[in-house]
Amino acid sequence: MTTLADVHALTHAGSLLSPQGEIVAPYDLEAADADASGYAALPAAILNANRAPFEIDYARADRVHLVNAFGVTLGDSVIGLSALFALKRLYPHLRITIYRPMRAPRYVQRLYELAAPWAGDPVPLPVPLASVPADEPAIDIGNQLFWPRFASMPMIDFFLWAMGVAPDRIAVGDRRNGWLADVPLKATANVPYTLFCPDASTPVRSIPASMRACIVARLADETGLPVMGFGAVDHPRYRNIAPLCLDTDDFLAWIGHARYLVTADTAALHVAAGFDIPTTAFFTTIPASLRARDYPNCVAVEFALPHLRGIHASARPADLAALERAYRGYDWRAMPFASGMAWAPDGLSFPGSPETTAALHITARPSR
Repeated sequence: MTTLADVHALTHAGSLLSPQGEIVAPYDLEAADADASGYAALPAAILNANRAPFEIDYARADRVHLVNAFGVTLGDSVIGLSALFALKRLYPHLRITIYRPMRAPRYVQRLYELAAPWAGDPVPLPVPLASVPADEPAIDIGNQLFWPRFASMPMIDFFLWAMGVAPDRIAVGDRRNGWLADVPLKATANVPYTLFCPDASTPVRSIPASMRACIVARLADETGLPVMGFGAVDHPRYRNIAPLCLDTDDFLAWIGHARYLVTADTAALHVAAGFDIPTTAFFTTIPASLRARDYPNCVAVEFALPHLRGIHASARPADLAALERAYRGYDWRAMPFASGMAWAPDGLSFPGSPETTAALHITARPSR
């Protein structure tokens, strides 16, 4: 068994085997600032599509073990659970055990609790390798951020491929996070409202603070509804509800009850798609087709910033300056809205044709 160098262990495209014979999530080592030396890749008996693509005859399988699925962000987990739901639709008899990073954020773990009625309770890592039955399929999806295909495939396709399922076997409707509709929602505002989610998980994917009031004004004028949102924005028709959004249940509820969403946060986008909430979504470092392809109620604004393409996270001043120029150069009068909406208090969202995909508005490359 060949051990990995410390830095290579943390960026390894898969989960790790500890010197004590335990399956470990690289994220847990990083989050604990633990020594990552002495760890090795998992043995070939644990399938890993990045190492060698595979197919599983799920019709003949009774139980499958998913190791280190599906990441440590809320959006990735929404999509991963959607892939799991689609798999269960094809094979209702299948029992699935999910092994999760122990140190994943609490708000992400809560999503798995909400999905537990059909997805089962997750098992926290680490676990002894010997505890995974040798006669049942075990699949490693760990550290997917460092898998090349994660940056080149629509995320739902990636997770299906990583589980040994051909993506084209899945009906379009099952790629839209519809399992969320079965999650009970808390009550929110007693008046109809639109929602603004400007902050993504990293500054380079977020909406610059200087442009937020402009977008709120456009949203309020277009819909005639008050705008709720996460974070301070100086506009008379806007209310900051961040103090009221304390956990994942609140986040889902504020999105699920909204009449419209404008966002740069793909987690909010994926949740909105699950509740059929029409959305305008902004993309800067990743093509919209990789995140919004299957969402007919979403129109995407994709900024042409090729030098930022593929960057997962950045707060570098040069990158944020380029982002600021792109937003300032955009004609906000042309900001697209999903069609077919009725804004009256008793209006209903237009579900869109079930076989259509998200519309795309690509902006011009800004001058430097």
